Amino acid sequence: MSERRVAVILCGGRGTRLAPYTAALPKPLVPVGNYPIIDILARQLVNHGFRELVFSVGHLAELIAAYFSDHELKRNGVDFRWVREKAPLGTAGSLTLIEDLPDRFLALNGDVLTTLDFRRMFEEHSRSASLLTIASHRKTVSLPLGVIDHREGLVTNYSEKPVLEYDVSMGVYGYTREAVDLIPRDTRFDLPDLVHRMLTERLPVSVFQSDAAWLDIGNPDDYSEAQRVFEADPGIYLPS
Repeated sequence: MSERRVAVILCGGRGTRLAPYTAALPKPLVPVGNYPIIDILARQLVNHGFRELVFSVGHLAELIAAYFSDHELKRNGVDFRWVREKAPLGTAGSLTLIEDLPDRFLALNGDVLTTLDFRRMFEEHSRSASLLTIASHRKTVSLPLGVIDHREGLVTNYSEKPVLEYDVSMGVYGYTREAVDLIPRDTRFDLPDLVHRMLTERLPVSVFQSDAAWLDIGNPDDYSEAQRVFEADPGIYLPS
């Protein structure tokens, strides 16, 4: 029997950063080109071998369910499941509502445009001893200010408009059932809360470093950039 490949798409947020678009649409249905971002993600996941997609929904959930009610992926045998939060449970807490999860699975935010290799990330996570794996992206931040280093009232260094680099979370995670068991039920619990708990308890958390394209469309600037890059070359995001 082949290994189950399950991906949970987190769609429960209200998308306040993208207002007023999200007053009438849930953030995962905001379009990039001619496709809602969640449709792009679903097609990518299926192309990478995930045949079970679980949608964790909240705000305007009925619109997401209606969009996928007769989707071509569903007609081609992809298993869609729905879990609805009665109250916001956060980016980790909603996982406690999902029954019959396999020992290892992916979870991802429903608002990212990326070329991440979901198959490779899942396979590396499955081979590791870590209970949680976080996909990371190298982000360059230009600070348009002069930065002062000082000690005891005296300047030790001055950097004009420094460029800083950080490894940031892409909003894509490899989970184990053991990690889910650490999440309290019936209360809001976000991914950072889980990471801090695991680090405190000295439980292994891995990073999956990637140079894939990545944009968080919940950020208005990234959303504008997502429209530009997708329309320039939709083929790098949409499987044929």
